[in-house]
Formats: sequence, C-alpha cells, structure tokens
Amino acid sequence: MSGYSSLLKTSGVARIIAAQLVARFPFGMLSLAFLLHVEQETGSYGAAGLVLAAASVGQAAAGPLTSRWMGVWGMRPVLLLTLAVCAVTVTTVALVPMTVPVYMAFALVAGLATPPVQPAVRTIYPKMVNSKQLTPLFSLDASAQEIIWVLGPVITTFISTQVGTDWGILTAVIIMVFGGAWFIASPEVSRVRIPRSKRKLGVVLKRPPVLLATVVGFLLIGACAALEAGVVATFGHDGLDAGIVLGIFSLGSLAGGLALGHIPIGPWALARRMFIVFAGITISMFFSSAVMLSITLFVAGIGIAPALTVLFAMVSASVKFSDTAEAYGWVGTGQLIGAALGSAVAGLLIDQSGAVGAFWAAAGLAFVGFLVPLLGKRWHPDLRGRDASPIPDTEPIQVPRG
Repeated sequence: MSGYSSLLKTSGVARIIAAQLVARFPFGMLSLAFLLHVEQETGSYGAAGLVLAAASVGQAAAGPLTSRWMGVWGMRPVLLLTLAVCAVTVTTVALVPMTVPVYMAFALVAGLATPPVQPAVRTIYPKMVNSKQLTPLFSLDASAQEIIWVLGPVITTFISTQVGTDWGILTAVIIMVFGGAWFIASPEVSRVRIPRSKRKLGVVLKRPPVLLATVVGFLLIGACAALEAGVVATFGHDGLDAGIVLGIFSLGSLAGGLALGHIPIGPWALARRMFIVFAGITISMFFSSAVMLSITLFVAGIGIAPALTVLFAMVSASVKFSDTAEAYGWVGTGQLIGAALGSAVAGLLIDQSGAVGAFWAAAGLAFVGFLVPLLGKRWHPDLRGRDASPIPDTEPIQVPRG
C-alpha cells in the first residue's frame, strides 16, 4: 500500500482521481434510475428495457467519436458541450411525461452526449506520473471505479423508492453537473493537449493490442452483466440479498485491484486474471445461498479490476499519444456492447432455464475471455521493466542545407 500512498502524494493525482470519479458516478446510477422511472410511468419493464437499450446504443456510438473530437477541439470544449447536452436531456426525461418512442429518443441523445471523462482522464494519466507509477495508477483507477458500482445502485434505489423516481434521476444529474464541472476545471485538463490524429476513425483498431483489449473488455463486462442479472433473478427484487451479493462482488474487484496492481504485466497477465474471473463464476453456479454466492463472487471479483488494469496499460503502451483517447473510446464501446449483450443473453436463458441460465452465460463469456488472451498471447505487450506510456507523436524536422 505504500506505493499507492506515494502515488497519491504526487501533485494533482488525488484530485484528478476524485474529480473523475465524481464525474463518472452518475453513470452507475442512471441505468437503474431510468429503469425504475420509465417502468413507473409506462407500467412496462419491456418499455424501460427499450429506453435503456437506446441509451446504450448512444453511448456505444459516441465513445470513439467524442474521444476523437478532443484531439480536434480540445478536452474542455468537448467535455462542456457533452455535459450540457447530457444534463438537459436527462433532466427532460425526469420531468416531462412522454411516450415510449420519445423516451427512447431522449435516452439516445443522452447516450450520444455522455461526457468522455474516462478516455480523457486515461489520456491525462501518462502526463502526470513517471513510467514506474503509470501501471499502479491504472490499477488504482480501476479499483476506485468499483465505488461507482457499489454505491450508485444503492443510492438510486433509496431515493427512487423513498422520494420518487424523478428525484432518482435528478440526483444523478446534480452529481453529473458538479462532478463534470470539477473535472473540467482541473488544471490537468487544460495542460494536456491531445494532438490531432492523422489517421481515419477506426484505424487504431488495426493495432492488435487495442483490438485484443476491446474484445476482452467486451467479454469481461458481458460476463459481469450476465452475472448481475443472474444474482437478481436468484433473489428477486425484494429484500437486500441481491444488492449485498453484488456489492461484495465489487468489493472483490476493489481488493484485487489494490492487491495486484503493483505486479509487473507480462504476456500472460491478462489470461491469468481472466481465469480468476472464470473460475469464480463457474464455482458460483453450484450455489444459491447469499453467503456462498458472496464468497465465490468475491473470488471472481478479484480478477476484474486487475484485468481492466492490464487492458488500460496495454492500450497505453501500444498507440501514439494522439490516438489514446480514441483507443480508449473503442475499448469503452466494446464494454458497453458487452454489457448489453450479456444482459440480453442472460434474460433469454433465465426465461428458459431459471436463474442458473444467467450463470451459464456469464461463465461462458468469461471462459472465452480467458481463451482470447491465451491464444492471442503474441499480441499482448510484455510490459515488465518497460514504460507503459503512449508512443510519442513525432513530426518531420526540416534540416537547413548550408
């Protein structure tokens, strides 16, 4: 832990981690808040699912695009524009009764306008610390984000059930505006300038490490989404069991990230971490009690933040600085698509086979997520003793002839 302590003492690191965490916190609230609000307004979980799907499609489409815009117009203008549009559209969903297609349209716009805080901050990190501190910083970031998924749903459920579903959404908007403004005002956001990329949109995916990170992120988050659906189906919507089990699952990820974040990243790192996730989920299929599921899913969680740390580091070390934001945008898009697909497949299997069907889906996705980096080891950069910072952008130098 002494490494993390010294890392947090580095100028600006604690502040930027806290600011980006608050700025991203609402997105651990809004999915559930939309679900509860739209279901209450329309009386249909199916309609609420369509609205969530529209928001996910918007987020997935926007990820690489808004991230790339930051290299054209700068971080602050893009963050300010997206924050304003997202806050207005989400507030409208909360306050204005609509038909389902109109709810979907506003949710789509809100998704498209999701502020690209995650690609921005992960582009900033390499400019704040030295090469030895970068991987631990990615690990600390991946671990800290679990706070979003532990507290976000709990806060949303409490406010939506005790005050009103509209206030569940509006609370997320208030935090979004405050956290977004704090992050945008951070000095590092103005100090770091992303060079304009000279490549076409999507070309960065031709780099094998970026494609590998995108595919594994898709499978990892898909497994987590299927698992969450399975836990909810096991215990139902009443009572606290599902929330407690999922909270312990996230705490496992937090513990794993802090415990394993200092370990050098070799070519087998991603496969090993994904195996921990797969093993924990597979064992959990044989239990249905809250206590045993908490234990097995804590084990599964131990691999999640460390796996995400490897994804962030391998992307950072494999692309030019001008391409980092877009690369992280594609990784984020892969994760969003994985979440949507994992939830959808789990829902179908729950209808056919009960809650255990979702655990089958989660285990299957995690197993493929283990196989892909195992078979794609040659595309996995070996970062042991190597700088994980992005490749510098270089310009041709004109040499005068004498």
